[in-house]
Amino acid sequence: MDLAYYGDLFSKYWPMFEEGTKNALLFTAFSTAAGFIWGTLLALIKVSRIGPLVWASRFYTSIFRGTPLLVQLYMIYFGTPHVTGYPITALEAAVLAFGLNAAAYISEVLRGGMEAVDKGQRDAATSLGVSYRKTMFHIVIPQALKHVLPGLVNEMIALLKESSLISVIAVTDITRAAQRIISVTYRPFEPFLVAALIYYVLVMILTVIANRLEAWVRRSD
Repeated sequence: MDLAYYGDLFSKYWPMFEEGTKNALLFTAFSTAAGFIWGTLLALIKVSRIGPLVWASRFYTSIFRGTPLLVQLYMIYFGTPHVTGYPITALEAAVLAFGLNAAAYISEVLRGGMEAVDKGQRDAATSLGVSYRKTMFHIVIPQALKHVLPGLVNEMIALLKESSLISVIAVTDITRAAQRIISVTYRPFEPFLVAALIYYVLVMILTVIANRLEAWVRRSD
């Protein structure tokens, strides 16, 4: 094994992986934020018992959970300019597709957490004159987050790993960086090995952070 050769190869093409890693992390952060905000609203609708809205939210969830993410990405990226005339960028399409998809899963995770909170607490808040909005945001949701935090972290990790799909619309992420290097070196194994290691390290870092955050939020138990 020519270590000098691999060292030169790594140093020459590492900037591509560095750019891809930054884009993947930014993409994951924006997609997670969008998915969490929209997913929280969907979860609140699902536990509201307002018939038509509950049906609509469940239908939305079934659509995004029942169709492939790659198809959703293609539809948003290629369909948005055709339907609306807006020249959506590849990164915007990726964040929108992944955010909408993540919201469907996050809403189910949060719904389960909200329904796990003792109903007596909501009844007690209502009897004390606390509004529904304050009850949900100050009593129910904070307790639900403690229970569903592992599920939310798993969804964030899944988004990070699935970010490899955005390479199909030419967004320079970790996988796209590996593909670009392969097109120059004609050596597929090494670039994909480095890409896999980068994903693994990032996932392990997120896991450690999540474990510490979970311990912090459960310190009062």
